[in-house]
Amino acid sequence: MSYLEPTEFVTKMVDAGESKIYMSTKDTLIRAFMAGATLALAAVFAVTVAVKSGSPILGAVLFPVGFIMLYLMKFDLLTGVFTLVPLAVFDKRPGATIGQVFRNWGLVFTGNFAGALAVAFMISFILTYGYQVDGGVIAEKVGKIGETRTLGYKEFGIGGWFTIFIRGMLCNWMVSMGVVGAMISTSATGKMAAMWMPIMLFFFMGFEHSIVNMFLFPFSMIMGGGFTIADYLIWNELPTVLGNLIGGLVFVGLPLYYTHVRMCPERNL
Repeated sequence: MSYLEPTEFVTKMVDAGESKIYMSTKDTLIRAFMAGATLALAAVFAVTVAVKSGSPILGAVLFPVGFIMLYLMKFDLLTGVFTLVPLAVFDKRPGATIGQVFRNWGLVFTGNFAGALAVAFMISFILTYGYQVDGGVIAEKVGKIGETRTLGYKEFGIGGWFTIFIRGMLCNWMVSMGVVGAMISTSATGKMAAMWMPIMLFFFMGFEHSIVNMFLFPFSMIMGGGFTIADYLIWNELPTVLGNLIGGLVFVGLPLYYTHVRMCPERNL
């Protein structure tokens, strides 16, 4: 594949963050909605494969298909904008402010959640023929995931909360490596290969991804999961979002920016 040096692709990261700040509200919401919906479908696909094949690793190997599709379509995930958009502020791009960063994050969060929730209702509807029958093994599996990853953490109190937080950090460390990895190549196959590896890793390791969870937990609740909205928000979504923010920005965005852009000799003249 055509490989770009870090100084080239990290500059592309800053450019990408800047472009997202200037994107209209309508376009941001639409792209975020489609990203949330696409990733939710990929999660359903991966869980279905894992359940029917009895092989969790096979589900993890195939899950990155959804991430690759949404990236190539230039749809936006919250995990990606956590990493890219603040770089425009650090680089002092014109018009890039903290307020614009939070605006983008808020719109992308809203769009991602709406897309994931829409898929949760569609999948629950088709599995139950309009909520008339049991959802089967897929619904049962997701229901157990929802309970384990809310009430299971709650059982351990503050230690459980920080466990989710750290899993969220590790998740977006890997997811953001996928986002950045797609920028190291100018060929479609090179981009796909670079994205595949870290996305597969995060999914198989059970790290916490805020957008995947926007599908899994509402779907689990629709299908009768034994936890509340408050359990979901406090004991999963909130610490996951915060962990995703730290993981993407601190472990990927800033190290690459400060060692390959900010510290370049030509930038310090």
